[in-house]
Amino acid sequence: MKTTVVIPNYNGIEYIKPCLESLYACKGEPFDIIVVDDASTDDSVAYLQTQTDKITLLTSDANSGFAASVNRGIEAATTQTVILLNNDTTVEPDFVTAMVKAVENERVFSASAKMVDMHRPEYIDGAGDFYCALGWAFAYGKGKKTKEFGLKERKIFSSCGGAAIYKKSILEKIGLFDEAHFAYLEDVDLGYRAAIEGYKNVYTPQAVCYHAGSASSGSRYNEFKINLSSRNSIFLIYKNMPFLQFLLNLPFILLGIMIKAAFFAVKGYGKIYLRGVIRGILMCLNMDTRSHKVRFRWRNLGNYVVIQFELWINLFRRLVG
Repeated sequence: MKTTVVIPNYNGIEYIKPCLESLYACKGEPFDIIVVDDASTDDSVAYLQTQTDKITLLTSDANSGFAASVNRGIEAATTQTVILLNNDTTVEPDFVTAMVKAVENERVFSASAKMVDMHRPEYIDGAGDFYCALGWAFAYGKGKKTKEFGLKERKIFSSCGGAAIYKKSILEKIGLFDEAHFAYLEDVDLGYRAAIEGYKNVYTPQAVCYHAGSASSGSRYNEFKINLSSRNSIFLIYKNMPFLQFLLNLPFILLGIMIKAAFFAVKGYGKIYLRGVIRGILMCLNMDTRSHKVRFRWRNLGNYVVIQFELWINLFRRLVG
């Protein structure tokens, strides 16, 4: 078998059954399925235990977060590649085959699927992730028409962990998902680290999945998500940018923080956002998490230059929509 599908689950009883049934219907080469349940309090585990003839079920005593859950699944996988799939998704029958094909090139580390809005399938939910000089990560193509957007393969900054394939051999070199994130932006961090080492992340429109969105956190904007995302956005910058690159981008980063603070203030979450930013700064000063910083190596200088140009280009992409 070439790949294993790893599904993190937390209180996903509403979604996990159709997700698995869509995988069971996939055509092509066989693949393994590992579901990592993160201490669900609903009936998820009871249902998943009825599926253990088709899946491997890993359970936890406590909710350790997305990053830790998928790392358990990745470590348990014995295949060359691993597909991460959110529990609130369903996939097309050729999804797995298309994902495996997308990473055949030796310099490609990961591939992101074409994620379609499950409730409004005429719209894209995401066609890969981009990261810009403002310190913002964003799902490319979100809200665009499915029939008009995201029809071609392309290089992206990072693959969305909700539906992505990764090579285990490269994960062993650059490390797994950073569990300090708990949830949110850990996939951007992983793609960033791969890019520093000169690997590519790509988007493949042939692999289609349908995504409900915010199944675990509850909504697009909520205190849990905003607090963690704002914290992790600061840590992401500290962790991956060398000092001189940080200084170069600092005016953009400060502007990005100001715009986000104003945006969330209008929505009633201004204090939550700023509290997360402060937590992110403290995270950068903490001795334990400071050790996660990517060491600058001169052999990667050219890769940093490429990344910097991408940060500027992606700023334009974000502003023009």
